[in-house]
Amino acid sequence: MNARSCALLLAASLTACGDEGGEAEGGAGGAVIEVADVGFQTPESVLHDTTADVYLVSNINGAPAEKDDNGFISRLTPDGQIAELKWITGDSANVTLHAPKGMAIRGDTLYVADIDCVRMFVRTTGVPAGEVCMQGATFLNDVAVDGNGTLYATDSGMNPDFTPSGTDAIWRFSTDGQTNRLTYGTQLGNPNGIAFNEEGGYVVTFGTGEIYQVGPGGERRVVLPGTEGRQLDGIVFTRDGGYLFSSWGDRAVHRVDAMGATTRLLEDVESPADIGYDSQRNRVLVPLFTPNRVVIKEVSPTPAAETM
Repeated sequence: MNARSCALLLAASLTACGDEGGEAEGGAGGAVIEVADVGFQTPESVLHDTTADVYLVSNINGAPAEKDDNGFISRLTPDGQIAELKWITGDSANVTLHAPKGMAIRGDTLYVADIDCVRMFVRTTGVPAGEVCMQGATFLNDVAVDGNGTLYATDSGMNPDFTPSGTDAIWRFSTDGQTNRLTYGTQLGNPNGIAFNEEGGYVVTFGTGEIYQVGPGGERRVVLPGTEGRQLDGIVFTRDGGYLFSSWGDRAVHRVDAMGATTRLLEDVESPADIGYDSQRNRVLVPLFTPNRVVIKEVSPTPAAETM
């Protein structure tokens, strides 16, 4: 197989690509593309730009909380080819990008979580379009847009050495720099990924391993109770009314269908981070933080439920 991009594998499990070899990665059936050995450096998040029909990959390229201005965002085609490795990069004179993580698009603006600020870029060109900084934030991790177009960011409340900083929060913000904390406190469990559907915002937690729904006033309703060591990272809603979430502790991407049945969509993968979703092709987009790879997997028809 080509080390730059594996071909589609139409089996339930896949063999890792690249010169290094690797572990088997599998799960419920569905076509898989693995993108390896292309220059990713700590890929943290993947987002489908539905207008350009391209996948954006945020690369921390160093320590997740270090202000080293060397982060970058790649453009990846849906067939797994690199369109531009460093489309937006902190190496450019007019760009600040330290450790980019979660991303969202609203209109023609790309929003990127970057330690204590959300950086904005023109979606079509990658040109900087401003920033909104959250005073006191230590580890902004994901960005999302609700059904009304309101912007949100999570602060996982961690120091550079990953000890708790106590700044756990979900921020609401506007492009003119107005910010407020929808909810905050260590009871949030190191909030990581956030996504919205018609019912509101869902948050997955890295510290407590729980999933909760957050209301417009910051109230929380637990959807999945926490489990020690689960370390949840990303969450996306699927076109069938369910959702997917990634877990470092389980080394898996889990699927919850519209009826609440849970299965493992992808398993035995190392450090699956902030997943994305291609609703056009019904695919989950999985950045593997430590192996510097991205796995693109088809979400097949709902399989039989399993107990998590």
